[in-house]
Amino acid sequence: MTDHQAPTPNRPLLRRPRDGELIDVAGVAHFFRLTSEHTGGLFAFEEFSLSPGTIGARPHVHDGHDEYFYVLEGELTLHTGDGEVTVGPGHLLAATRGTPHGFRNAGPAPARALCLYTPAGYEDYFRDVHAAVSAGAEVTDELLAEFRSRHRTSSYQVPSDRRS
Repeated sequence: MTDHQAPTPNRPLLRRPRDGELIDVAGVAHFFRLTSEHTGGLFAFEEFSLSPGTIGARPHVHDGHDEYFYVLEGELTLHTGDGEVTVGPGHLLAATRGTPHGFRNAGPAPARALCLYTPAGYEDYFRDVHAAVSAGAEVTDELLAEFRSRHRTSSYQVPSDRRS
């Protein structure tokens, strides 16, 4: 089975544990199990992991897709628009279009979570950043903002009275 094989009519698509596309971006290992190519653009599905002290994404807002985070292992500190909350396995954050969100691993152990994007397409943001870094670019807030803007995403400035 190739990495970009889509389901055919009347046949489901089986993905084995190692099937997917690994994209390392700024200390976060994004393992896309399903991408736009697999789902006809309906959604993308990834498992991601990050070490302690790693910022996954500073607060930002998507105008073109929704994201759903589900924590599997460790702890994630999530920005919810009203501040931060640290959560563990079984917690789910629904970051629908227009809602500020972000995440980091402030815990003492690695964290692992699932993320669902609907519709698909935001996986291209991670591909773009990975390609730029592989070509020698440095990961800066400016670089990330440039790539985010191409995918209908903008930074979110946390109001000073809500900073943790």
